[in-house]
Amino acid sequence: MLYWALMFLVVALIAAAFGFGGIADVSVGIAQILFLIFIVLFVVALIAGGVDRMRRR
Repeated sequence: MLYWALMFLVVALIAAAFGFGGIADVSVGIAQILFLIFIVLFVVALIAGGVDRMRRR
């Protein structure tokens, strides 16, 4: 249990360092770009799966 508490402390300290520095703005931009990329890939996978099911019928 103490191990997990220390791990969360380390993660919180790293997050605080990023949040209080100028890296937070860059991280938000990267997260938005990755979100859009994964949404596009999700839609493409849905369409490809639907087309594959239609061809099997």
